[in-house]
Amino acid sequence: MHPIIILSFVFMGISWLVSNRLKGKFKKYSKVGLSNGLSGAEIAHKMLTDNGINDVRITQVNGQLTDHYNPQNKTVNLSSDVYNGRSTASAAVAAHEVGHAIQHATAYAALRLRSTLVPAASVAGKVMGMLNMFLFMGGFYMITQGSAMGNMLLIVLIVANLAITAFSLITLPVEFDASNRALKWMESRNIVNRQEHAQAKDALKWAAMTYVVGALAAVANLAYYVMLFLGRSDD
Repeated sequence: MHPIIILSFVFMGISWLVSNRLKGKFKKYSKVGLSNGLSGAEIAHKMLTDNGINDVRITQVNGQLTDHYNPQNKTVNLSSDVYNGRSTASAAVAAHEVGHAIQHATAYAALRLRSTLVPAASVAGKVMGMLNMFLFMGGFYMITQGSAMGNMLLIVLIVANLAITAFSLITLPVEFDASNRALKWMESRNIVNRQEHAQAKDALKWAAMTYVVGALAAVANLAYYVMLFLGRSDD
């Protein structure tokens, strides 16, 4: 079996385990009622107000774990369970997404950099989507044979994976910072008690782990193609 296929299966397995762990944590903490009785939407509104942000809307979206902040239209989008939920999990997620809104309002450098990388990462993702099937249908053979087409393919793979890796790595500080902002605010404003704070921190930790696994997978893929290229240069 080709090394890149083995690598893909390894990270697919790790990603599946982390994702299942994350879902389990949120399911568990979604059953823990918040002592103050606030809903996720109310917490998001309160955090925005406390930070002097009045131009961000809070909306409800479908799906599970589909929560996100959209900097283009300045909306904190919360899934139904989080928007209406009055649990530790809903508090953690709502505050985390508002953390992104605060990053945007304060021109947080890492978020600005990630935003500039979005177009390149999007194109790179589409390129990899088109190339993956081709690779498994003979593309890897072309690369190993050292043909001109193989060389061109390898360069395209390196460039595409470089864009994906850069985006994945800059996403890490953005996500960790949003969680830190959320946890500090909830603690300082007594939104959660000590036990609820620990649970919120645990939930957000596993959410962040999904990004860590994605970044590691991107780095591993890039390293593999770069080593292939350097190995060919030495021939």
